[in-house]
Amino acid sequence: MSDSVYLSAPALVSAMGSGLQNHINALLHPGGDSPLTFSDQWVKGKRYAFGAVGETLRPFPKSLPEAFRSRNNQLLWHALAQIEPQIEYAVSRFGAERIGVVIGTSTSGVDENIGMFEHIAQGGDWQSVSFKQAQQLMYAPAEFVAEMYGLKNLNYVVSTACTSGARALISAARLLRAGLCDAVVCGGVDTLSPLTINGFASLEVLSSGLATPFSANRNGINIGEGAAVFVMTREAVFEDSLPLLGYGSSSDAYHMSSPRPDGLGAIKAFQTALKHASIDAHDIGWINLHGTGTLHNDSMESIAVAEVFGADTPCTSTKPYTGHTLGAAGAVEAAFLWGMVSRHVNPEGKLPPQSWDSVRDQALPEIGLTDENSCWPQQRRVGASSSFAFGGSNAVLIIGESV
Repeated sequence: MSDSVYLSAPALVSAMGSGLQNHINALLHPGGDSPLTFSDQWVKGKRYAFGAVGETLRPFPKSLPEAFRSRNNQLLWHALAQIEPQIEYAVSRFGAERIGVVIGTSTSGVDENIGMFEHIAQGGDWQSVSFKQAQQLMYAPAEFVAEMYGLKNLNYVVSTACTSGARALISAARLLRAGLCDAVVCGGVDTLSPLTINGFASLEVLSSGLATPFSANRNGINIGEGAAVFVMTREAVFEDSLPLLGYGSSSDAYHMSSPRPDGLGAIKAFQTALKHASIDAHDIGWINLHGTGTLHNDSMESIAVAEVFGADTPCTSTKPYTGHTLGAAGAVEAAFLWGMVSRHVNPEGKLPPQSWDSVRDQALPEIGLTDENSCWPQQRRVGASSSFAFGGSNAVLIIGESV
């Protein structure tokens, strides 16, 4: 399409470490040990695997107001260090008044009040504890980014559960296309939280081991944390920019927490993204699947992918490497797609192998899950990343090389 927008190389932090190149290398050449770790600290009496960020996070400036001090913002701050030169260049080129911020999250800084919640749950009184309202406000991550870099245009958060990160990129693209901004700092961040973890535990969708998406033996998800951030522009102002060729979203509102079984909403999102990018399904050389490892998601997604792309398009769920990073997942996996498309980051054109037990679920339509020998099937690299969320929220991003 003629009105493509462009994505800088992304900042990226997850259980796999920091930096795009490190992540791509690990995805293409997985070792024997999973980046995920088992812990019994989150769900009483249970031990599950989590994608926890283990490295020490970049400290906040001493002058930062208390209202911005949350672990969620600190994880975002840690990632932002990787693209500060791009942000600073955008400010010098366009001016702070022309740069917006759109961040996806599902947790924000709610964990800063866990102590208060526990105190009240144990019969304590409200007057004896402080309520850190500012830290848990949903818009806090976007306002934090604007504050740290002096950005004066719109800043807001998108919170649509597990499509938040993807929809933040879509929203940023719309700001650019509407002429409201010349650049947008956009992405997603979520941190491990006992509130969300125990919520998923109550739904009985946490895997008893390491998740195996699309396997006949799959029994749930592993939850992770992470952050991924881009600078999006209308022009290719950065040497290594790649175009966001298209995007599609839909809301089927089938159920509060279960995907529509026939995949109709997901199919609509894929088809809308392809139409927006002015390409056909056969032009897609790789799909980064949502692939959570639950019975219902993987069934629905297999139906959708088979309907739109058939059985031959290479596709991978990368969540076994990071855990499901929830509100950050759409941005984290868009960063993976960006890295796989980039000839600088991925010069050999390999694709990441599916991490699973290789036991296909015969009840699912066949899709082209990758193995150790998979690579980009076409000269032009164009791929898609799919995200699906509670409430029937569906989003697809298409990133690829220009014609």
